[in-house]
Amino acid sequence: MKVVVLSDTHMPKKAKQLPRILIEHLMKSDYIFHLGDWQTVDLYNELKSYATIIGVAGNVDNNEIVELLGYHKIIEIKGYTFGLVHGHQGKGRTTEERALNTFPNKNVDVILFGHSHIPVLKKVNNSILFNPGSPTDKRRQSHFSFGIIEINETIILQHIFFD
Repeated sequence: MKVVVLSDTHMPKKAKQLPRILIEHLMKSDYIFHLGDWQTVDLYNELKSYATIIGVAGNVDNNEIVELLGYHKIIEIKGYTFGLVHGHQGKGRTTEERALNTFPNKNVDVILFGHSHIPVLKKVNNSILFNPGSPTDKRRQSHFSFGIIEINETIILQHIFFD
């Protein structure tokens, strides 16, 4: 099973269309996780043509997206539990800390978050912390990026970096 993980697409402000390399992966995906900052519901509707979408809203998303998706959720796929959050809510702390604090005392295998546009893949306590970066707004990063999760007997998370 293949999951494409996106965040901070900011469309159409930062891009008018999805990058070709991302579309190639979307065409082969079973699920798409989007971690907020869509900007409009148009991208949600576009992504539905590729795979099942599971997403959350971010700080730049309008009320339509917030009402449709909410700000965080926990889902289970093939025995793995995923916590999805954008990472902008809460006072102080880093984006990573806010993401971790969204799921206290929960048994979450993978915490997926965005907001910072900084790719992250590391283990914290008993969870994997993963930020895919952004495929359309790299900010101060050297490359655009998104994530792939392969779920079989094990789970493999990786970033796809591109120019």
